Amino acid sequence: MRKALVVITALLLVAFAFQFIFAAVGGFTRPGGDDAYALHSVNGMAVIPVLTVLTAVFAALAKAPGRIIGLAILPIGLVVLQPLIAMLAEAFTDASGVSTPLGLTIGGLHALNGIIAVHVVVGVHRAARQLAVPVPAGAAGVVSREGEPV
Repeated sequence: MRKALVVITALLLVAFAFQFIFAAVGGFTRPGGDDAYALHSVNGMAVIPVLTVLTAVFAALAKAPGRIIGLAILPIGLVVLQPLIAMLAEAFTDASGVSTPLGLTIGGLHALNGIIAVHVVVGVHRAARQLAVPVPAGAAGVVSREGEPV
């Protein structure tokens, strides 16, 4: 199960990488519009949420330490926050539909939140890779403090 956790976190990182690519596609599509961000929306509203939940489930099933399970759960909240930030940014447009400085600032928080989520998943992936490495038979159960003989 620990190897499955490594795989699912790697898939989640790939999905996040594509999310940034899809955002760039939407940003550089001319003429722009809501359809320009279709891939970004589908990936962000379907693929990433499913993979974040699976990451948390696999962390629990892999009997990872509580800290790692907590870190695996954190992106779920960050992913839920993403559309709320985007809607709030959209709410701060003027009557003609033009972005306001406040709306653009809140939109920047949408990107920042995504970067934070990626950073957390990288930490979970690193921890999962360490958990997946088998412990040598002689090393298990040996605990010593610095300066004490083993």
